[in-house]
Amino acid sequence: MSLDDAAEELASTLGVDKAEVKADLEKLVSYSVPMDEAKQSLRRKYGDTGSGGGQSGSPPESAIGDITPESGNVTVTARVLTVGKRSIRYEGENQTIFEGELADESGRISYTAWNDFSLSPGDTITVGNAGVREWNGEPELNLGGSTTVTLEEEPLSVPHEVGGERDLIDLEPGDRGRTIEVRVLEVERRTIDGRDGETEILSGELGDETTRLPFTDWDPRPEMSEGSSVRLKDVYIDEFRGVPSVNATEFTTAESIDEVAVSESATEMSIGEAVESGGVYDVLLTGNVIEVRDGSGLIQRCPECGRVVQNDQCRTHGQVDPEDDMRVKAILDDGTETVTIILGNDLTARVYGGSLADALEHARDAMDRGVVAERIAGALEGREFSVRGALSVDEYGANLNATEFDESEDDPKARASAFLAEVDV
Repeated sequence: MSLDDAAEELASTLGVDKAEVKADLEKLVSYSVPMDEAKQSLRRKYGDTGSGGGQSGSPPESAIGDITPESGNVTVTARVLTVGKRSIRYEGENQTIFEGELADESGRISYTAWNDFSLSPGDTITVGNAGVREWNGEPELNLGGSTTVTLEEEPLSVPHEVGGERDLIDLEPGDRGRTIEVRVLEVERRTIDGRDGETEILSGELGDETTRLPFTDWDPRPEMSEGSSVRLKDVYIDEFRGVPSVNATEFTTAESIDEVAVSESATEMSIGEAVESGGVYDVLLTGNVIEVRDGSGLIQRCPECGRVVQNDQCRTHGQVDPEDDMRVKAILDDGTETVTIILGNDLTARVYGGSLADALEHARDAMDRGVVAERIAGALEGREFSVRGALSVDEYGANLNATEFDESEDDPKARASAFLAEVDV
């Protein structure tokens, strides 16, 4: 059914002006409210109690833990945990939204508010006629034009932390309205093709005592200089190559603070734990290299995009004049799971025992580029190594882009004894 037909049907049923109903319907649909829910909401608004709206004009109150993506419109009384603010592009126009988390005794739920309801962390509110939609597989409250928000005097006690302050290790994709204290470890100014044309952004790496994460500052500010320590209020977290990524917007505030200590060590995990986590930006894994995969040794890359090419053909740029490079792709196994580790030119050269020029000369002398991969396999396979880097997990498996690669100093016998002791327990 078209929006015009739905408006005409509602106007006829409710006995109200079609233009008014259509305007309300367009607004709800623009807030991503499904058509059926939008129509039901308007029936309640205009007092059609015979259409399932109930005589109160508002849905019955629900516990957050009972809400599912199929719940339709709900009423909840909850504590505001976090409030974030950012601008999105919706139907060609910039739209400011407010987002965060609400909680009651039964659970917590994320929300998006398309109007400014003046929410603050710690408020206890009753939200009436909130839509429910699915976001990342979970229910999310949609606070739109037909939603009412009432501030309650009696604070609701909830088993969740109020406020957005977090360490980097605790951030997850989907977090909104977070506050972090970090040191800027690396920063680069780039020009990208943004939603309003060419846009300058900052990107790089942040660190604190718990871990390191990538970041993007969409509104470059002077406080985000390399080596500086800052308190960033109201950032949101998305996913970059399978790991959390910090995003600062035009609504983020940056305050210079005393130097933040940064851990020099990566998070140590078993491969199984790391893979199960779905991605870790800075992790240390230890295991045995059981295979050096095809595509190791001498390779050729597209000079435009850096992708590996075959027969001088780039999937994006077609026929190219490729550039020589070296890499290692190997399978690391610690008994809990396996991961593909990827070593770039510098680490590969160290494993090979010579530079790229040396490897090319070796291949020319042997009239076989495969001899470089063979030497690398002989140096790696069957031996134990510790690898530090960024782990990503996708439909193609788990991959770790290595920043450090060293032969393990652990005593294999001692580790085997410790493992057997755990099994016996």
